Amino acid sequence: MVGTSAEGARRACRESKVLAVGAGGIGCELLKTLVLSGFEDITLIDMDTIEISNLNRQFLFRKKHVGQSKAEMAREAALKIAPNAKINAFHGNVKGEKFDVDFFKSFDVVLNGLDNLDARRHVNRMTLAAGVPLVESGTAGYNGQVTVHRKGETECFECQPKPVPKQYPVCTIRNTPDKPIHCIVWSKDLLFPGLFGEPTQASQENGAGEENGAGGEEKDLEISTRQPGQSARDYGATVLGEVYHDAIARLASLEDMWKERDPPKPLDSSLITAGLGKVAKASSAGGPRGAAGESASHVLGLTNSHAVWTVEESVAVFVLTIEILLEHHAAKIGMLGFDKDFDLSVDFVAAASNLRSFCYGIPQQSKFDVKGLAGNIIHAIATTNAIISGLIVLEAQKVLLKQFSDVMTTFVQHNPTRGRLLQRIPPQKPNPKCYVCSKAMVRLEIDVKKMTLGQLVDEVLCKSLAFKHPTVLVGPTMHFESGNDLEDDEVLHYGKQRKKILADLPGGPIAHNALVQVEDYSQDMSVEILVQHKVFEDEGSAEFFAVHGEVKGREEGEEGGGDEEGGDSDDDDLCVVVAEGEGAKRNDAEEGEGERESKKQKTLM
Repeated sequence: MVGTSAEGARRACRESKVLAVGAGGIGCELLKTLVLSGFEDITLIDMDTIEISNLNRQFLFRKKHVGQSKAEMAREAALKIAPNAKINAFHGNVKGEKFDVDFFKSFDVVLNGLDNLDARRHVNRMTLAAGVPLVESGTAGYNGQVTVHRKGETECFECQPKPVPKQYPVCTIRNTPDKPIHCIVWSKDLLFPGLFGEPTQASQENGAGEENGAGGEEKDLEISTRQPGQSARDYGATVLGEVYHDAIARLASLEDMWKERDPPKPLDSSLITAGLGKVAKASSAGGPRGAAGESASHVLGLTNSHAVWTVEESVAVFVLTIEILLEHHAAKIGMLGFDKDFDLSVDFVAAASNLRSFCYGIPQQSKFDVKGLAGNIIHAIATTNAIISGLIVLEAQKVLLKQFSDVMTTFVQHNPTRGRLLQRIPPQKPNPKCYVCSKAMVRLEIDVKKMTLGQLVDEVLCKSLAFKHPTVLVGPTMHFESGNDLEDDEVLHYGKQRKKILADLPGGPIAHNALVQVEDYSQDMSVEILVQHKVFEDEGSAEFFAVHGEVKGREEGEEGGGDEEGGDSDDDDLCVVVAEGEGAKRNDAEEGEGERESKKQKTLM
């Protein structure tokens, strides 16, 4: 750092208070780099626990740490490197009430190592409210980025559109898939819970109680229950026939659905027989089954996870997985959800999705690829995380030394540009169209005669615009208020308000061209929304509202951020979200005039 003595830099590191959010792939490398660079007062927040799949890239953890808090175990490992450091570890959600604006004000700089878009937007708003500089980061494979955000001086994290999770209409998933991911999502989120998850969840996801969809669509998931005395293997064969022969034949008979594409083909009985023969052969050979984490594919000799199974092999894995789960994991039936670290669930989804792909003429995938897509994984490059963590610390040091003219946005690239793998540009000025830091107006298109206040709050304000505790006002009328300080009668009143249609709200309906003021005191946020009435004609679409302004991301060819509250929140995860019914948001960003230089680079989540 030009113009600063080595001792001055060391003193700045030693005396500063740093908040690091995230203890995953980037977070582990960041904490290690911080203590090795002389930082002595560090606070770490992460809500996740350690999983087996983390160990190949999160090097502060060992197998004995599986199931324990990432933040706390990272702290223990870092203290072995720097015993004199003061490291406070919080196992919790950064959106928790105790991490308020005053909490953020107590730090000199905040360093983000998250992929969770919702949490990153929240941290962005908290640092803006607290007036504390934020160093952001992200990785995806060999690519990465580091950016610095300072209130009023540079763009904030939300000034530029961000990639959002890809969404798929339910009708496509259920009836007309045309991509491998459609079949994987169907197997993971419909068939697996239908057989092994909670009945209420499965029936809801399968649309139980709904009328057939437009165009003669029907539910394709009708599974009989296991009969008394029926063996687990026979039941697995029954399910196989119902799902891949009977249901497919019914769908194929709906001629109106297949005017523009070929109908699916039911699974031929000869393939089913051949697959069942493989199961019988494996059983007669005395292959072990049912041990903790036992893999049906391994029992059948399918040990190469990169190989694509034949249809007969997929049949065998499908039936044998059902048999093992029913016979050796009976206590968990009704409570199981897909877990990428539970090999039986990966086996099932791989076999089920490939059989569905075969019926629809879609290319089949290897177990390795299915696991990556179903588990929302971008396979990480540990070296990228290390490079990014080093860049984070370099930018943090510049901020602490107040060398703001030297601060840079850095992109790490897999392929060099002009001979360089690192591309550096000065940080951009605040975007005047940003509703977060520049208070620009947001335009919202919705059907005010159909949308309820509850949908507005949940889908638009909380999910799309990332508010935490929104208050909704039209003129002097407060239609909704949220937070932990409400009285019981207020909670009851606003609960009733949520069910009302926007155009029918008393005291000031939310109608066409209404100006809605939304405030969130927990984030020190306020935004004005211009509501415009629009009827969305396509009832089967995953879109039922549109937000206009520099607030949404591109979908095509982009990789999204993580889930909302937690789940697998490592920086190297790709989230695939299925639209449930009509409640999914539309992705409709509007670019300003003239794309700025930094927008030429992909923003990583």
